[in-house]
Amino acid sequence: MADSPPVVVLFGYEASTFTLKARIALLVKQIPYTFITVPSMMPRPLLKDTFGLTYRKIPVLAIGKELYCDTSLIVEALEHFFPETEGYQSLYPTAADGRNYRPMIRGFASYWADRALFRVTTGLIPASVWRTSFGQDRAGLIGHKLDADKLEKKLPENLSRLDMQLSMLEPLFGNEDGPWIFSTSSPSLADISVYYQLSWGSDIAAGRLIDNLTGGGTSDTDTEGATAVFNAQRYPGVYTWYITLQRYLENLPSTEDKDPAFSDVLEQIKKSPSLGRKSLLLPTPRSSHAELDKKCGLTEGALVSVAPDDTGRANPTVGTLVALSPEEIVIKPQVLEKAAEVEARIHFPRLGFVVRPFDKAKL
Repeated sequence: MADSPPVVVLFGYEASTFTLKARIALLVKQIPYTFITVPSMMPRPLLKDTFGLTYRKIPVLAIGKELYCDTSLIVEALEHFFPETEGYQSLYPTAADGRNYRPMIRGFASYWADRALFRVTTGLIPASVWRTSFGQDRAGLIGHKLDADKLEKKLPENLSRLDMQLSMLEPLFGNEDGPWIFSTSSPSLADISVYYQLSWGSDIAAGRLIDNLTGGGTSDTDTEGATAVFNAQRYPGVYTWYITLQRYLENLPSTEDKDPAFSDVLEQIKKSPSLGRKSLLLPTPRSSHAELDKKCGLTEGALVSVAPDDTGRANPTVGTLVALSPEEIVIKPQVLEKAAEVEARIHFPRLGFVVRPFDKAKL
């Protein structure tokens, strides 16, 4: 894709945790892209009307007419379509011992930062957030009512949990092989994944993002937040690494074009060539296990539902199965009450998602 780089569009909002992760990955790789702001809460008519996408979570990345959902897959798509061989920095640089720790880094990001650490940082959200319509929206996403008073009383306990996480991370830093996690030659996805959580967690705990998060439902504050446990005296290794990476990112040229006229962006997307079948799926060590997939009802042309295995399970994305691998599933979304402007294909990771045949009687 070196001759004609595809248009890259990231849909998200400023206070979105995982949007921050995707933006940092795009910055580190120095990929030019367009950022389009969407609401923090449903509905998101721009995504629905443009692509027929009803998926609830953010961010969503468009590479041409292909939509990638969930940052665990988004970063793999960026690494594949914008490789080191074409001048883009790798998110999996070689370590000091000469090895490539890509599988370990992916697991570190997905199972520690994106899940365990994320559950801790979201526990630092001020209670005023849960008293707005955003709290009602997220209760629907999670599947149970959120009691703002109880969540407020749990803030000290959640801050203690952050202290535990920082204690576990501290020994990673201060070694002789450079400042980065896994001793890589430059920041890897592991560094990005811990950094975005601590950056977002520090801001949200202090109340600096809550106006945007709630769509104006409550005003920003600037309180002590998480500084009681996240500071240079208590965790010098983590803190020094954090400031080092912060300065590294600040010195990189921005590659983001924020919120231009979407009509112009839409025309670029429409003109993008569709991926051929050979490049539709991201590379994996082995192709799909056809026998197992057939037993699960996952055959090409089948109507399937795709839903996260944690939150948002009640709002699956339904479509026709186009292709799948051990790590990825691609669907053509079902036609809604109004035809989408772009005939897109939607890519989901199989990690963290449940894919099942969909009963047509439910349509």
